[in-house]
Amino acid sequence: MPGMMLNTHESRYTTVEETCAALKTSIEANNWQSPATRNMTAAITKQGFTLDKQVSIVELCNARYAGDVLATNPEVSTLMPCAWGVYEGNDGKIYITGMNMGLMAKIFGGNIAKVMGGSVADDEAKMLTPVIAE
Repeated sequence: MPGMMLNTHESRYTTVEETCAALKTSIEANNWQSPATRNMTAAITKQGFTLDKQVSIVELCNARYAGDVLATNPEVSTLMPCAWGVYEGNDGKIYITGMNMGLMAKIFGGNIAKVMGGSVADDEAKMLTPVIAE
């Protein structure tokens, strides 16, 4: 089941930083916002722990979709903003992982299914297209 909850794509870029920058550009080009990019490796190191690989989180949000979902299901605010994990794999390649919005939509049903399984999933595919490897 965990493997079904996430969608993972190989980045066409060779670093986490390049991939995060390309995602931010694509997010904004598709009329979404990217409120933050969090360098998890740096944050963990700052607390005195070590992470051998680069890991970042790129947040993305669309106020119209968020408002539509939160109007009927404010409890899912724990899942907002949406985010993609960008990280260096054990093979040295860079990967992007996000929640499987289609599956999440089916699990929740109702208005969440309508918004997350439709418009959000479609928009995410458009935003990822220029960033993922072919």
